[in-house]
Amino acid sequence: MRNGFSKIAAATPLTSVADCMKNVQEILSIINKVSAEGAELVLFPELCITSSSCGDLFLQPFFIEKTQEALQQIIESSRHTDTIIIVGAPVMHISNLYNCAITIHKGSIMGITAKSHPTAEEQRWFSPACKLPANATTTLCGQNAGIGRSLVFSTPACRFGVEIGSDMQAPQAPATEMALAGAEVIFNPSATTESVCSHHSTMQFIATQSKRCHCAYIYANAGYGESTSTAVHSGANAIYENGELLASSPRFTTESQYCITEADVEKLRKIRASHNHFTATQNNSEYIAIAQVDNKECALTRSYDPTPFVPKGENAESTLEEIIMIQSLALAKRIEHTWAKSCVIGISGGLDSTLALLVTAKALDITGRPHSDITAVTMPGFGTSDRTYNNALALMKNLGVTMREISIKDACIQHFKDIEHDINVHNVTYENAQARERTQILMDIANQCSGIVVGTGDLSELALGWATYNGDHMSMYSVNASVPKTLMQHLVRHIAANSNKEVGAILLDIVDTPISPELTPADEQGNIKQKTEDLVGPYELHDFFLYHFVNHGFSPAKIYLLAQNAFEGTYNKETIKKWLTTFFRRFFTQQFKRSCMPDGPKVNSSNLSPHGSWIMPSDTSYAAWITECEKL
Repeated sequence: MRNGFSKIAAATPLTSVADCMKNVQEILSIINKVSAEGAELVLFPELCITSSSCGDLFLQPFFIEKTQEALQQIIESSRHTDTIIIVGAPVMHISNLYNCAITIHKGSIMGITAKSHPTAEEQRWFSPACKLPANATTTLCGQNAGIGRSLVFSTPACRFGVEIGSDMQAPQAPATEMALAGAEVIFNPSATTESVCSHHSTMQFIATQSKRCHCAYIYANAGYGESTSTAVHSGANAIYENGELLASSPRFTTESQYCITEADVEKLRKIRASHNHFTATQNNSEYIAIAQVDNKECALTRSYDPTPFVPKGENAESTLEEIIMIQSLALAKRIEHTWAKSCVIGISGGLDSTLALLVTAKALDITGRPHSDITAVTMPGFGTSDRTYNNALALMKNLGVTMREISIKDACIQHFKDIEHDINVHNVTYENAQARERTQILMDIANQCSGIVVGTGDLSELALGWATYNGDHMSMYSVNASVPKTLMQHLVRHIAANSNKEVGAILLDIVDTPISPELTPADEQGNIKQKTEDLVGPYELHDFFLYHFVNHGFSPAKIYLLAQNAFEGTYNKETIKKWLTTFFRRFFTQQFKRSCMPDGPKVNSSNLSPHGSWIMPSDTSYAAWITECEKL
C-alpha cells in the first residue's frame, strides 16, 4: 500500500455446479488477472469452489473430499502471487459442516470465517457459527487454522474481516464486531438469488453498512452457471467506501468477471479517529496477524472530483437550498437574540458580499421583517470597477434594502497623510488601510442604527488568510464562514435561477466577474486589474487541497497525487506543486486570523471555526509539510 490505498478486487467466476476442479480453474484465471493489475486482496463468492446450489451433495463425505482437493490447488497456486485470496467452501469441524470463507496467502490458510446466520434452507446442511467454541481451530488441507465467526486479519495495508452473504442483514451483523475490532475493510462473499428490485435493496444495505461502519465494503455475488432450478444469480460485484460506490460489474453476464479499484484506508482511519464509536466499545472479535505483504506502488484507477464541496447528482439543487436555509436560519437566530434593529452589510458587487446579502434578505423573510431593515453600504475606493459598482447598486435596488454610498477615498488619503504613507506606493499598507476603513464604517453605522455587521468573508479566504486582519476579517456574524469559493458560485447561480429575470441577470454577471478585492486602481477602461487568483492561485485547486487536508488529514504527497488525478488536462504537475506549497505555507502562517474569527454557521465538515471545528495553535510550525512539498 502506498499513500494509504489498498487495491482490492471483487470477482465472480463462471460456475459449474459441483464441478470443483473446473470452478477452481476459473478462479485461478481471475487471480492471475487481478494480481497482474496489482490487487492486494481478491474476493470470490460464497461457496464458489462447489457452487452454492449443490443441495444434499454438501452432506456427501466424498464431495467434501473433492472440495478440499480443489481448494488445495488454490493454496498451492497462491505461493506464486502476493495477492490475498478469499474463497468460499464448505468446511467440516468435528461433526458439523459450516459455510465458510477461507483466507489464503502465500500457500497458507490464514483463517476460516464461518457463516453466522445460515438461511432456513441452508440450515439443512450448515451449522451456524455460534456452535463453534471460542478460539476454535480446525485442520483443512493439511494445515491447522483458526475458525470463527468474526475473525479480523491484519496486513500492512489494512485490517479486514469477512461476513458471509445474508449475515449483513442480521440485527447484530458480524461486520459491526469486526469494525469495532479495527477492520477497515469488510468482505462479503455472497450467493444471493435475484428477484425484481432485490438488487437495489442489497446495494442500499451495503452502502448503509459501509457508511455506518466507516469501512470499505466489498461484495462478490455468485453468477452464471449456478443452478436455475428455482432462482437466478446475477453475478453482481460492488466495492463501496464509506457509503460511496467506487466500482461495480454488470449483472446477468455469462462470463467470469470482476471489478477492481483502490480503497482509501487512510481516509477511513481519519474518519474513524474523528468518531469515538470506535474507541469506547468492547468487542469479541478474534485477531489474527498474517504474513507481510509487499508495499506495492498503487496506480490509481478511481477518479477524484475536482470540486468536492459542490453537490452533485439529482439532489444537488435541494442540497444548495438546504445550505442557504442553514445560513439564513442561523442569522435569523442571531438577529433575534441580539435584538438587532438592522443588519449592516458592505456590498462590493463581488461574489462574497452578494451571497451574504441574499442570505440576509432570506433571514429577514424568515423573521417576517422588511428588507428595508438591511442597511447595505457600498464603499467605492481606488480600485472599484464600474462593473462591480453598478452591479452592487442594481442588486441593492432590486432587493429593496436601505442603500447607502460612502466613498472611502478621502478618508484613506487623510489616513495615508497621518501615517506618512506615499499614496503612489500600492503595497499591503495601501491595500489594508482601505479594508479597515470599510470595516470601521460598517461598525459605526451598526452602532448608529442598533444593528449588527454581517460578515461576507468565505471559507477559502479563511484557509489562505486572504483577509485583512481587523478589516474584512471581522464582523458580528459571519454567514459565509464555512462556504468555500467553489460552492459559493453554485449557490448564487441557484438563487439566480429562482429569482426574477432582472435579479437573475445581475447575479449571473456577478458570478462571471473576476474575483478581486479591488484594492489597487482599475485599468484605464475602469476594469478590474487586481485579480485574486493571479496572486494566490486558483480557488478550485485551493478548495481541493483544503477538502482533503482538513477532512481526511492527507499528506502533501497524497493530495498532490489526487490533484493530478482530478485536474488532469487542466493543471500540470508543476502548477499543482506550486499552489500546493502556497496553500500549506499560508494555511499554517495565517491561523492567527482564524483563532479570533467571528461566529458563523457550519454548513460542511471543513469548517475552520476555532469553536470546536478546527483547533490549532497560531504558531504551529509548517516545516514538515513544506519539506514534503519540496520533495514532490
